[in-house]
Amino acid sequence: MTDATKPAGIKDISKALNVSIGTVDRAIHGRSGVSEKTKARVLQMAAELGYTPNLAAQALKINRQLSIAVVLPKHISHFFDPLRKGIRAAAAATVGTHIAMEYFEYPRLGMGDVEAFAPILDRNFDGIIFLPGDAREFDPLIRKLSRRGTAMMCVGSDAPNTERIGSVTADASVSGALAAELLSLKLGQKANVAVFSGALSTMDHAEKLRGFAATLATQASHLTLLPVLESHERPKEAYRQALTLMKGKSHPEGLYISTANSIPVIKALEERGLLGKVQVVTTDLFQELVPLIQSGKVLASLYQRPYRQGKTAFENLLAYLLRKDTNPQTVRLAPHVIFRSNISLFFEQILRTDETTEEEDDV
Repeated sequence: MTDATKPAGIKDISKALNVSIGTVDRAIHGRSGVSEKTKARVLQMAAELGYTPNLAAQALKINRQLSIAVVLPKHISHFFDPLRKGIRAAAAATVGTHIAMEYFEYPRLGMGDVEAFAPILDRNFDGIIFLPGDAREFDPLIRKLSRRGTAMMCVGSDAPNTERIGSVTADASVSGALAAELLSLKLGQKANVAVFSGALSTMDHAEKLRGFAATLATQASHLTLLPVLESHERPKEAYRQALTLMKGKSHPEGLYISTANSIPVIKALEERGLLGKVQVVTTDLFQELVPLIQSGKVLASLYQRPYRQGKTAFENLLAYLLRKDTNPQTVRLAPHVIFRSNISLFFEQILRTDETTEEEDDV
């Protein structure tokens, strides 16, 4: 039993029932993630101990000010600009809590990403939304900030087995599997296929390759996967690699470009007279890509829903900071497959400059 001079709290209920504080909190406030049996036990113990919610503390929490930093690459803008718009839209829709947002940029994924946190280390942000490049390099940084009380939310890629509180990404393995299946259906005879990827030290890129290779092995034994090409998000490098690849006698009949850095590869194909002959599956959607899909020069594109990723990442981080959800989940959004036949459902919403609505969820 608790001290008679001190009202019972959530910790007392947790100790009495030998369950986590998060479980007690969810049960008392009627949130998901708790069985009806456990909820009944918690409420019964709360009554026995005379637990009374601290309404003043709740009101203070609702009206508190939070500071959140967003640390993302500048390149590739086709992906990261709508991702930021999703974050801003979610922040603007917040009611009852004042949010101070600060945005930090670095050139591109894997170039200055860890260094971009330097001005943040001397600040006390409540939460940070970021894309982890090489998770091994980010692990010490995540650990340091997390143990200082900063909630670290991954977006665009994940850093599992670290102290980040959650992540929101497109399902990378499924994206790779979809690309492999599309190429296997289009290329009915023996053929070579290749993958243009970002740095494989980034989980998102590695998972796309894994899904692609696994699907080829199980569903398309007639297709041979050539060594992966890591352009590290550098357009000039991607263009050079594509030219070299296509000059070879056994150039691939199918390509999967697993990042939004597709235009340099497409340019190389066009210069070699192979655009429209080589089957190409790209990633995401932007102005230059639209006519290529409409004309059939690009078979399909796998849209990673960056706006939704940003919006969901902010919403989940805020729920954690307000203790509405003390156990944020890893969110994997289903990628959308864009063909010539359905592109009109996407590009009018995605390509407009004022992207303030719920964009693609009704598609």
